[in-house]
Formats: sequence, structure tokens, C-alpha cells
Amino acid sequence: MALGDLMAASRFSQSSAAVSNHLEEFSSNDNHVDEDGERSVYSSISVDNNSNNAGDFSETASSSYVAMTTTTSMAYLPQTLVLCEFRHDGFEECVPSDSGLVSKWRPKDRMKTGCVALVLCLNISVDPPDVIKISPCARMECWIDPFTMAPQKALETIGRTLNQQYERWQPKARYKISLDPTVDEIKKLCTTCRKYAKSERVLFHYNGHGVPKPTPNGEIWLFNKSYTQYIPLPISDLDSWLKTPSIYVFDCSAAGMIVSSFIELQECGTSSSGPSTRDCILLAACEAHETLPQSVEFPADIFTACLTTPIKMALRWFCTRSLLHESFDYSLIDKIPGRQTDRKTLLGELNWIFTAVTDTIAWNVLPRELFQKLFRQDLLVASMFRNFLLAERIMRSANCSPISYPVLPPTHQHHMWDAWDMAAEICLSQLPALVEDPNAEFQPSPFFTEQLTAFEVWLDHGSEYKKPPEQLPIVLQVLLSQCHRFRALVLLGRFLDMGPWAVDLALSVGIFPYVLKLLATTTPELRQILVFIWTKILALDKSCQVDLVKDGGHTYFIKFLDSVEAYPEQRAMAAFVLAVIVDGHRRGQEVCIEAGLIHVCLKNLQSSSPNEAQTEPLFLQWICLCLGKLWEDFLEAQIIGLQADALAVVEPLLSEPQPEVRAAAVFSLGTLLDFGFDASRDGLEDENCDDDEKIKAEAGIVKSLLSVVSDGSPLVRAEVAVALARFSFGHNKHIKSVAAAYWKPQSNSVLTTLPSFAINGSGSGYTSLVHYMAHGSRVPTPVGPLLRVGNDSQAVTRDGRVSSGSPLATSGIMHGSPLSDDSSQHSDSGALNDFVSNGVVNHSRRRPLDNSLYSQCVLAMCTLAKDPSPRVASLGRRVLSIIGIEQVVTKSVKTTGGSAHPNELSTTASTSLSGLARSSSWFELNGGRLPLTFRTPPVSPPRPSYMTGIRRVSSLDFRPHLMNPPDSGLADSLLGSSGLSGASERSFLPQSTIYNWSCGHFSKPLLTPVDDSEDIVARREKNEKQALDHIVKCQHSAVSKLHNQIAGWDTKFMTGTKTALLQPFSPVVIASDENEKIRVWNYEEATLLNSFNNHDYPDKGVSKLCLVNELDENLLLVASNDGNVRIWKNFTSKGEQKLVTAFASIHGHKPGVRAVNAVVDWQQQSGYLFASGEISSIAAWDLDKEQLVSTIPLTSDSSISALAVSQVHGGQFAAGFVDGYVRLYDIRTPEMLVSETRPHTQRVERVVGMGFQPGLEPAKLVSASQAGNIQFLDMRAAKKTYLTIEAHRGSLTALAVHRHAPLIASGSAKQFIKIFNLRGNQLGTIRYHPTFMAQKIGSVNCLTFHPYQVLLAAGAADSCVSIYADEISPPR
Repeated sequence: MALGDLMAASRFSQSSAAVSNHLEEFSSNDNHVDEDGERSVYSSISVDNNSNNAGDFSETASSSYVAMTTTTSMAYLPQTLVLCEFRHDGFEECVPSDSGLVSKWRPKDRMKTGCVALVLCLNISVDPPDVIKISPCARMECWIDPFTMAPQKALETIGRTLNQQYERWQPKARYKISLDPTVDEIKKLCTTCRKYAKSERVLFHYNGHGVPKPTPNGEIWLFNKSYTQYIPLPISDLDSWLKTPSIYVFDCSAAGMIVSSFIELQECGTSSSGPSTRDCILLAACEAHETLPQSVEFPADIFTACLTTPIKMALRWFCTRSLLHESFDYSLIDKIPGRQTDRKTLLGELNWIFTAVTDTIAWNVLPRELFQKLFRQDLLVASMFRNFLLAERIMRSANCSPISYPVLPPTHQHHMWDAWDMAAEICLSQLPALVEDPNAEFQPSPFFTEQLTAFEVWLDHGSEYKKPPEQLPIVLQVLLSQCHRFRALVLLGRFLDMGPWAVDLALSVGIFPYVLKLLATTTPELRQILVFIWTKILALDKSCQVDLVKDGGHTYFIKFLDSVEAYPEQRAMAAFVLAVIVDGHRRGQEVCIEAGLIHVCLKNLQSSSPNEAQTEPLFLQWICLCLGKLWEDFLEAQIIGLQADALAVVEPLLSEPQPEVRAAAVFSLGTLLDFGFDASRDGLEDENCDDDEKIKAEAGIVKSLLSVVSDGSPLVRAEVAVALARFSFGHNKHIKSVAAAYWKPQSNSVLTTLPSFAINGSGSGYTSLVHYMAHGSRVPTPVGPLLRVGNDSQAVTRDGRVSSGSPLATSGIMHGSPLSDDSSQHSDSGALNDFVSNGVVNHSRRRPLDNSLYSQCVLAMCTLAKDPSPRVASLGRRVLSIIGIEQVVTKSVKTTGGSAHPNELSTTASTSLSGLARSSSWFELNGGRLPLTFRTPPVSPPRPSYMTGIRRVSSLDFRPHLMNPPDSGLADSLLGSSGLSGASERSFLPQSTIYNWSCGHFSKPLLTPVDDSEDIVARREKNEKQALDHIVKCQHSAVSKLHNQIAGWDTKFMTGTKTALLQPFSPVVIASDENEKIRVWNYEEATLLNSFNNHDYPDKGVSKLCLVNELDENLLLVASNDGNVRIWKNFTSKGEQKLVTAFASIHGHKPGVRAVNAVVDWQQQSGYLFASGEISSIAAWDLDKEQLVSTIPLTSDSSISALAVSQVHGGQFAAGFVDGYVRLYDIRTPEMLVSETRPHTQRVERVVGMGFQPGLEPAKLVSASQAGNIQFLDMRAAKKTYLTIEAHRGSLTALAVHRHAPLIASGSAKQFIKIFNLRGNQLGTIRYHPTFMAQKIGSVNCLTFHPYQVLLAAGAADSCVSIYADEISPPR
């Protein structure tokens, strides 16, 4: 099966969790159910796709709403699942980092044995005195019987043969033979070898069969010149001549003596000269007390024979022990056809199997580091040690134990030897026929096929925690053979997919050079799997980029990226590999540009534009990241990118539905940004590229970045902050001057000329931001960037138009796009240009962009600095510090009393920051809780009112954290000292995380579905069954008075309970207060489960709590009054709550309004969050895309005071207004507004609560006004209400409508709750009893029903939360 098919088969979506069969029991009719659980009966007007993203809904809808939808019980169980992607798992903790696991697989330094000294002390025909030989006795030396010729000739022939046997393993080395030598000859030999080998390894082979055994002092024997005496040579002398690195082979009896002496020598050397750097390896034929075997079945030099002719030795030994030994002709072993290097011949295959077996034994028995050193560092050493394993096996059978230094664990009984014996037997059984008929066909051994099958079995059952697969080295060997290669690569791919540990294992076994070489092949079927394998390798070890570039491997991936027939996921992998190749690697960037990578990437982005139904997001994401890395800090690539109009190609991706794609697009534009603003290249730029072009390109990029400042995903906003930091760094002087002008205390100077700022009339010396909106910034997003409004700017009239007297009237900001270029041509902004060119700040040779753009950047930075996501906010603060604004973090000071007006600040200096909390500065930024320090040369003496929150600093360079306390007014003189250098300032730039974060995707398993899917489905089915059981009970519940209080909880909230929420499948209530403290309580066990702050500067109050993914793993959505939404997971476990995502759901508010007073509601069916408040529209956020998908303009000036979504009809919601109007909307229809009515016409009209009536009818609402009347509406006949209840006179504070039971509850400021049914009959009243302290309980703040049970939770102004049921023990 091709890997592509494997990958396609493994795509697994959590949201496709099967819905259990028991739903049918409750199905009320047999209508066909659409995706979101509804059957359309709308007329067939198709919906314009751009207007409201209706593509997400399966219906078509009509404006007239003639017929509404009918639904089955499926509607009660929404299938939408949001916010459970990889990006929601710990993004807040995400820091820029490289892969956690650093692979140690690379051989530290590859080595070569450059010289081989062969010393033979045979003295043929003279036996040494200490050896008593048996008869018949082993005589063969190098497979030659020395007694068949004259001694001298025999000696020379043996020497020559040994030389040839070694050359087979290392043909390129220089060989020196010394026959029956003297001590002087050995000294000369050693010094010559070392001189020739330089720092390479020298092999010293000693055959001492014609001299006495080594002495206990560690001396070997040589001859005198006349061969009358044996002369000892101390091993220490030999070592001093041969030096290091070296490898010794001692083939003589009692060779262990030499090894012991050598180890002693090493230890002495180490103790005297500190840690040893000597690299010496010893192989010895036997232990100190053993003599070599003399049996005639072996050669005399059995150890040498094993080391240099292993196949011949192994086969001869095997034949004597197998069933073949009677019938087999041993002379055939010398006639095995073929070459050792040709794997398609018998000899080649035997050699190949032998290599695989010995490698596998070593890999499985040796410690990793030792394996690397002996089997992967030096080819000759590796061959010697492979053959040494055979020597151990054969010689132990003759009661002789070869030894080595470093010592190896015993391997002679390893079970892989059985596999070798079997392979040998199969080959030998063919041998007679092959020798007889040279043309006979050779049948390959099944050895490799069987080993691959064993590996496959391991893959099916193995894991990180089990023993690693012992066949890994064999898989490596199999890559060499064309016939097994494809299967081996697919299995290897499956193994690497198991995790970084598997990649590390494969690399340490030595896979790297093999897969590098395979990039030179052109076999089409290997392409997919090779790209996959390289993806896995580079996800672990980025350093391989160097090898790939050196071998020209990048072209392989560029071709693959450009091949249309591959799956998009696989092309995404090729883009990932290329991104790693160019990541921080200049040579990689250069070769990829030469190979035309920029054009390939841009071409792919263009071809996959919106006309294709579904482009793989991963592909788009990685092409963007690849481009970003390609031109990061590389001017030449940036110029090519801009000339190829990269901005126009990448910009549409900023409105893609996947946050990862949007973030990657921001990253690629951000790295294109510091184009041309690198001081070191200042002189070059003007020749390379036209300045105007560059300015235009930068402006274009910044404008597109500003359009996503208020994106719904923190992932995207974090990248915008990083990109703006790069921009600010390049344009530091200009942005600082704009920001400086911003804070100048003179109210009539430069301030008024800033195109997008109005003076705040309070006289505090601050300016306030004007709410602006992008009408034409980009088609796909209906709403462009919206920044915060100043609190009470008199410059803007109520309807949002600019009054003619305002300095804003002439700015381009309010006309058309806020990003319009023409604002710099307006007369007013000329003053700023004069100010800049006075020489105060205009040091740069760069020509600045127009000032309106700079001021928008400053606004955007401030928006980011107060982002609801802590990570984005900290990035935003770092960006501000680059342009010289620093926040001095102080704890919130609550405002008390009237002295907080900005005008009185000078007289109330003691309140320090309290004034700012009320000041209408532009820096409603955190309500004055985070005063800013501004650094620029002082222009005029500061005023007292100006001092409290913002300080000048006497240097343009910033030095973080050298601040005085916030009330000291003037900065420390330290700050005046010389600033930081450019380089260190650059290192202060915040780092992007999207690239490293995205790389994590490829470290995870890509071929196998996630293991926990079964648990998820099981939990979902259990919850669905429980929910349906309860829904049926609710629908048929008799009269419920809810008068039994089953639990009461003192939340200990100082400001009373603001909102409460009941969990559907556990006895848990969640409550919050004005200070945004959230507490979670188990009401059955009466225990506090968790308590945490929604954020660090809580003074906005929580407006709504909702549960997201109610039927799955719940997330807690907390909406604050300022419109910021934060979503938490694990919120019921103490201290384990984790922020999943956070965003501002509302941008800006109406002029003259003190607060936003956000009203939000969440609809699981559609996955939409609807938000409004003191603004002139309703925002619809798609939480799956984390994107603002629709902005519904309000038809009246009045603001929304209540929102309710339908729990059964996705896309439908109702809004109650301050002026008593109720409007029904459906986001699936082109005009959104379905119908409107004004049921509340009494003196106090404000709608304080509303809800959809239970059941499947789509347009039935209940609405309650502050005056105390509750209206039952059927919006299909919208002109009149069909039922009115006067519930509370003038004091209604809360309303709750049960989702499934026919119950309504209303709460009053007069401390009681009334329960009604849908016919308007009052079923009961709950009065609050006096507490044991004999105090009356405060007014009812909030009411909420349990989603599936008849339970009511009520929160009061005195911090009590009570839970009421019909009977004492509610059904669980």
C-alpha cells in the first residue's frame, strides 16, 4: 500500500464522531435530517456566499421566512465541535524553541584507517620452545600450507595473501608487510606508518605463531638479525612508536596478556596526564591463559581467517556442524560464484546477509555509543568488529575466547546466528548445481523478505515503551537492494511516524547516508515515501539541512513540490523540508533561490486560490512558512519576492478559514518587511531597488497586517505583533516621532495634526483614539480593523460622523478606508512632517512612509498590548517598548469618590494612578492600570496632570527595566547613558513562534489515528443518551414549582454574584463576580472545586458564562463586559485551568459612551458566537475558524441590551434593545433581519432578558423588560404579542427560559423569584429567607436553568448562589 493511501486513509476528524443509534427512539418524525440537524422548508432563493458565509449551512433561506424549519431530536444534540485542535493545546505557554530532543546520532568524527602494518613472525619449520604441537596439527596460514613450498617462498606468499585479504576490506589504505622482523625494523615500520597516516588510524596486525607466547610483562617476541634469538618488544614501546589512533590485532596464544598490559598502560597514562584522549582498539585471539586451537579442522591462523575471510570460515565451520557435512564437497566453498560486492550473485548475497546479521547482533547487544564508535565511525574497524563477532562464535566452540578492548558483551549465542545458519544452508544447497552449470539461475534467499515481515509484525504491536525492533539494521541493508527497497521504505516510514524516539533510533543505526543517496534516484514510486521520511528526519534534526544542500538534495523536493499529481499533504511535507533547508542557513537560501523556489511557491499559492473547493490548509500554511523562511533576513530574496508581487499572492490568505494558514501568511509578510532597513547595507540598497517601489511595498504589507490586528486567533495576532516589531525596528525614528508627537502636552501643537487622533477636551493633555472602520480594506472580511474608541471625545458627534470643527475632518481616516494613502497629503499632517524634519528625530536616510500609516501602527500596537491573550499582550508590550513606550506594571487601584476626574489630578497626586482609571486617554488601554513610560528627549517641562501615567525618558534607546517607581515623574539618569548597540537591540525583537510551533505537527504520528478517539466517541454517546432521557422527562414534566432549595452556596464574592451556570452532566455550578473571579462548586458534595481569576487586571465584570462543546469535553466561555472573550479548559480541576483561546469580540464603541457593556451568546449548532453592546452592529464569530464571519448592521441608533440564540436552529438568534424593540435575525438569510416588533412600550423600555421558547418552533420568544412585564412573542406574526405577564413592577432584573421544559423564571430587585409556565400561569414564588445573620438577601442578579433537568440556579447581589428543584433529590 502506498504511503499516500495510508495517509489518506488515516485522516481522522474528531467532529465526525458517530452519533449513537438510540436517537431514533426519540425521533418525532421521519424527515430527512441535514448536517446541522434541520430539514429545510425555505423557498429556494440561494444565498450569496460572501455575505454571510452561508456555505457552512446546508439550507437555503429566504427573506420572507414564509415557513420555518421542522426538526427531529437531532436538533437537540448539536454535532459541531470547536476549539479542540492542536493549536488550542498550550499556545499560551508556547515559546520560540527548537526541537526538544537533540539527536546524538551523528558519528562525532568520521575516521579512516590510512595505513596497515602486517607483521608475520612465523619462522617456518622452527617451532617455538613453549608450544607442544599435536599431530596432525593445524597448519594453514592464510589458507596456505607453508610446508608445500620452500620456507622463504611460503613466508612471502602468506604475507602477500594476507595483504590481499585485508585489501578486500580497505582497498585505499597503504600496506606495509614485515616478515620475521627485528625490533629495529618494527620501530622503523611503525614510525613510517604513523608519518604516512598523519591523524588517520593505523592497523597493526601481529601474527606470532613462530615465536613464544607474550610475557606477563606485556612483551611480544621478535627476532635478532641472525635468527638465533627471540627478542622481546614491550608493548609500551610499540604504543609510543605507533601513537594514536590505532587498532591492534594480536593473533597468538595467550594474547590476553598483551591486552591486560595495554589496559594497565592506559590507566597509568590516564592517572598521570588527566583524562585520556587516546583512541586505541585491540583485538586479541584468546585469553591470557589460553592457547590457540590446534585441531586440523581449523586453519592455524583461525582468528585471522575469521577477521579477513569471514564467509569462507563461516561456511566451512557451518558445514562441519550441519547435515551437509557428509555429502558436501568442501572444495566447492572456494568456487562460490560471483563477487562479494555484487548482491545479485551467490557470494554477494551471502556477504550481504552476513553483514546484516552481524550488524543486527551488534546493534541489539552493544550500548548505543559503543555501537556508533565501533560500527559506524571507520569502515575497516566496522568490518573487523563484524568479523570479530564471527570469531567469537567459532573459536568459543573450540574452547577459546577472543577478547577485545573496548570489551564487548558475549554475542556467540545470539538468536540471529540461527537466521544466518538457515540462510547459509539455503545458499549452500544451491552451490553444487551453480558450480556445475554456470548458467543456472540463482534463487535469492528469503532471508530479507522474512526479516521485513518480522519488522512489520513489530510495527503492528510495538511501541516506544517496548523493546526496539531488532530488524532495524536489516531494514537499512535492504535499502541497498532495488527489489526490496520500496517495501523497506514504506515500513521505515511507518516506524519513523511512531515519534521522535523512532527517528532517533533509525538515525543512530545509520540510516542517514542511505536516504541521502536515494535522493539521486529518479524512481517515481519512491518519491512520496522519501519525502515523508525526510520530513520525519528534519522534524527531529534540523542540522541535516547542511548535508542536503551539499548533495543538491533540495532540487528533489522543489520538483516534488511542483508536481501536481501528489497529494497536497505530501506537497506540504516537501514545503516543510525546503523550509528547514533555508531556515537560518544562508547557503540553503541561495541555492533554493537559484532553483526558482520563490516562483514555484507563489505559483502554487495562486493556483490554489478560492476557486478550488478545498485546498489543503496544511499545504498553504507550509508554502507561506517556506517563503517566509526563504526571504527572512535575506535582501536578495526579498527583492525577488516583491518583484514577483508576493504581497498580492499572499494577502488573500489573510482571510482563509484556518488560523494556522492566516498566521503563516502573516509570518511570510512579516519577514518580507525588514526589506531594505538594515543599516549595514544602507549604501547598497539605493542601487538595487527603487526607493519609491520599496516604500510602496512596505506600506502595502503594513496595511495588510493592520487588517488582521483584531483576528480571532491568538496565533495570528502573535505573528502580527512580531511583524509590527520588525517594522518598528526598521522605521524606529519615524514611529518614535509620531508617538512622541502623540504625547506632547501642548494641546494645540502637533497633536491636532495627527490625521487619526482627536484632542480630548478634558484638558488632561492626553489624546483619544477615534473609532475607525475599514470599509474597503479587503472583500473577504466584512469588517476590517477596528480599534478602541476614546471614552468621551467631543470631536465626534453621536452618529459617528466627524464634526467640521474637528481636526479629524480633514483626515483620510474617516473617509473610506482607514488605511488610505491620501491622508498624508492633507494640509494638517504637513505640520508633523515639519516637526520631524526639524532635525529632532529625523536621523534616518530612509524616506518615511506617510504618517497616517505610522499612527495606525501605533494604534495597532496599543491594541495588541492590551490583548486578552496574555502571550499576545506581552508581545504587544515588547513592540511598544521598541518605539520607546514602556508600561510600568502596577496593581489595579480602584477608583473611589469623585476626586478621580482628570482635571483634579494635580491636587490629588496622592491617589497616584487612580486618576488614570477614569481619564479618557487614548490609553483607555487597560484603563490606566498600566501606565506607560515614553522615551524621547524632553521637549518642555512636564505638567503635573501629565506626569501620573506617562514618563519621558532622556534617551531614544530603550533599556528594559531601569525604571523608577511610577510616581517619581522623571526617569533615572542612568537612562541618559549611551544606549544599546544595534545588534543587541535587534536581539530584543520578539521572535515568531508559528514556524517552530508548526514544525511540531510533523513530529506527531501522521499515519495513524489518535488513540483516544474511542474514548471520545464513548463519552459522547453516553452524554447523548443521558441528555435525550432528560429532555423527554423535561418535555413531559408536570407542574413544577421549584420551591425546594437543594443547595446554597456562599461564593464569598465581595461584589455579589454576577453570572452563574450549571454543568449538564455533573452536579457543578460555576459563578463569577464583577471582579472577574470565577469559582466552581460541586453542589452535591458542597465542595469548592476551583477558583481562579479570568485575567490579571479584572475590573470589567463578566457579562456571560457559556459552556462550549456541552456534549463533549466542556470548555468554559467567559465574556467580559468590555467584549473580551476567554475560553478555558480543565476549569473544574483545582489550579489546572488552561486558557484555550482569547479574543476581543467587540472593537470600538459609540462615541460618548463610557463602556462597551458587551452582550454575547454562544450557539453550539452553528459554532457561532454573537456579540454586541454599545456599538452599531452585531458581530458573528465562527469559533471553529476563530474568525469574524459577519457583521450585522443595526437598523436603529439604540444599543442591544439582551441577546438569545436558538438552541435548535443554527444561525438564528434574537436581540432585545434598550428602546424596547425585539428583533429576530437569521444569519443564513441574505438580509439577516427576519422580523422586528416593539412589545415593551412602558416608561422603562429596556429589554433585560430574553430567550427562545422550548420546543422546535423557530420564532417563538419570551422577552422581559426592566419595567417588569414579560411578553410572549411569535415573531412570524410580529405585529402583536400574544401573551403578557406583569411579573414585577419596575424591578425585573433577570429572566431565564428553560431549554426543554415549559418553564420561565424571572427575578426581581425586591428579592424574590417567580416561576411561570408557557401559558403565563404563575406556578410558584421563591422568596429569599433571612439568613442566620438576620439580614435580608440582596436583589436577584442572575437566573439560569439546568440545560437538561428541572433545576434553577439563582445568584444574588449578596454573593449567595441557591439551587432549586421540584423535589428534594433531583434526578441525576
